[in-house]
Amino acid sequence: MSDKVEKKESAFGETLKVIIQALLLALVIRSFLFQPFSIPSGSMMPTLLVGDYLFVSKYAYGYSRYSFPFSPNLFSGRIWGGEPKRGDIAVFRLPRDPKIDYIKRVTGLPGDRMQMIDSVLHINGVPVKRMREGSFRPDDSYDTGSETPVFVETLPNGVSFDTLDLIPNAVGDNTREFVVPAGHYFMMGDNRDNSADSRFDVGFVPLENFVGRAEMIFFSIGGDSSPLEIWKWPAHMRFDRLFEKTE
Repeated sequence: MSDKVEKKESAFGETLKVIIQALLLALVIRSFLFQPFSIPSGSMMPTLLVGDYLFVSKYAYGYSRYSFPFSPNLFSGRIWGGEPKRGDIAVFRLPRDPKIDYIKRVTGLPGDRMQMIDSVLHINGVPVKRMREGSFRPDDSYDTGSETPVFVETLPNGVSFDTLDLIPNAVGDNTREFVVPAGHYFMMGDNRDNSADSRFDVGFVPLENFVGRAEMIFFSIGGDSSPLEIWKWPAHMRFDRLFEKTE
């Protein structure tokens, strides 16, 4: 009888050990390598859609307090830091409320002068190249019933990406000139007329607030479906987006 009890206790101990090791490994991967994020809104359409699930590299920009769970105040600034590049899609903590994660595109670097004039982004007084190329219609609650014009923008470093222009002469289509302070970045959504970003109350984002760079979509489901609703996968899974690099 005692042998059976000892065997059960030994098996339980081994199982517990494996679980603890798996949790520690997951914590290390999440803190230092990759962290999963989901897209909660349409501010990055058409590049990222609601229902996209991403891996974000934590090491791309080095580490700050916001790289770790619960944001422990162990040090200030960044260690082993790499600077965000123009055109990167990055997750950052909202400056006015660091508990909230945002995801936007880096458009302005420290020292840049940023301004929207008649829907065209200007960097340091030079208009960003912008060309009409096709249209887009989402497959969820953001569907307005009609196609939205897509414009391909090319930043000064050659990074090109699709943007949406939902509303002519929208509030963010003409702005004052913003001068990006040292150590800060100007972030914008690709869905230019439906994005709370550095043109508005998000403001300039300190380097310390960056969490990581979006790297790859590992899961995507449309139709406002939850990934837990497995029975909806055949109809709503976006198979063409799986394992797609974000850029």
